[in-house]
Amino acid sequence: MKKTGIFQLKAHHTTVKKEFTAGVIGFLTVVYIIAVNSFILSEAGIPLEGAVIATILTSFVGCMIMGFWANLPVILAPGMGINALFTYTLVQTMKLSWQEALAVVFVSGIIFSIIAFTKLANVLNSSIPKSLKEAITVGLGLFLMLIGLEKGGLVVRGGTSIIALGDLSDVKVIATIITFLVMIILFLRNVKGHFLWSILFGTGLAAFLGLIPTSQQTSSSLTAYQDVFVQLSFDKIMSVSFWVAVFTITMVVVFENVGLVHSQTVLLEQQDKFKKGLQANSMTNIISGVLGSSPTVAAVESTAAITSGGRTGLTSVITGVMFLLSAFMIPYIKLIPDNAISPILILIGILMTQNIRFMDLRDISEALPAILIIAMIPFTSSISDGIAIGFILYPILKLSVGKVKEISIPLYIIALLFFINFLLQYI
Repeated sequence: MKKTGIFQLKAHHTTVKKEFTAGVIGFLTVVYIIAVNSFILSEAGIPLEGAVIATILTSFVGCMIMGFWANLPVILAPGMGINALFTYTLVQTMKLSWQEALAVVFVSGIIFSIIAFTKLANVLNSSIPKSLKEAITVGLGLFLMLIGLEKGGLVVRGGTSIIALGDLSDVKVIATIITFLVMIILFLRNVKGHFLWSILFGTGLAAFLGLIPTSQQTSSSLTAYQDVFVQLSFDKIMSVSFWVAVFTITMVVVFENVGLVHSQTVLLEQQDKFKKGLQANSMTNIISGVLGSSPTVAAVESTAAITSGGRTGLTSVITGVMFLLSAFMIPYIKLIPDNAISPILILIGILMTQNIRFMDLRDISEALPAILIIAMIPFTSSISDGIAIGFILYPILKLSVGKVKEISIPLYIIALLFFINFLLQYI
């Protein structure tokens, strides 16, 4: 059949109605990211109102690029886990300012684009052991769970231990538990927009219990965004810490998106669009730094749009337009309390840790580095350090048991770079 039109609807056996419905459903499943991503970015120092607009614009632009460039029904939005890397590692641990962290995102996006537009994507993806790639996802999941538990007051800093159970009689904790249970029920029953409904429920419950302050700051969102848009700072571009940050965030972004885009194109039976999908994501990552957000990923929630009948880029374009219209929600997003956000972080963390089922841990030389990555990311509160420890240990163990052929040259280089980073920081 001859392919005509921008989205080639007939060739993909779909209609405008199907694509519109899929786009709206996709938006309803991923709209929670506006609130959650904004709150995480605000903890890096980015003004909350500005972070909301940055998240909306980044998602809008990403969906447009994915729709028109790759013609895929894949939603691009700031990634969970990567936003935690941005805030809690780049800013709070590595002591970069959020403006410098945005510059890191920008440079990382350029490197990602070079990889996506060349054969390097396949080379890099095939060079890194599956156990290490999955361990990064699991470690990020545990880290998000810990952040969610802390924000909800379910765990606190312990007196005789590192962490301890929070005060279960505290109203905030009770509200978090109730919201979490409601969210789990909605999720298990596969209710469309379950995260959005749980945020609305948690906010309503907080209002009923008096947990939302009666006086809210009413600064102009546009004014706040002026302090975020194109605020990249390259002051530390000559420093080792800047390039360690670039290296770390590029690794996570590339590995995660290669896996996500691959799985989504397989589900669509459109594997020939894999490279263009990855390219769309890489271009959006460059723009993310300019717009003031952490990098984007091919959202897992794209599956909801695909299973709802989305087959072309029109689906992602519809979702992008919905993101833009959501700007009218900004005054209400500031009202969302921790007890409405933390359950989502906990559940997403749980879902990410499920990737452990894809890991073959029978070989101890594979298991040890992977488990250390999983443990050290949340225990050190540093995603980069957790990844580094596993990547350094992997070739050492393989060499010690004579499995030299299982180590690729790129993996040697990556491990060496991580090791040099440790030497420069601590010796």
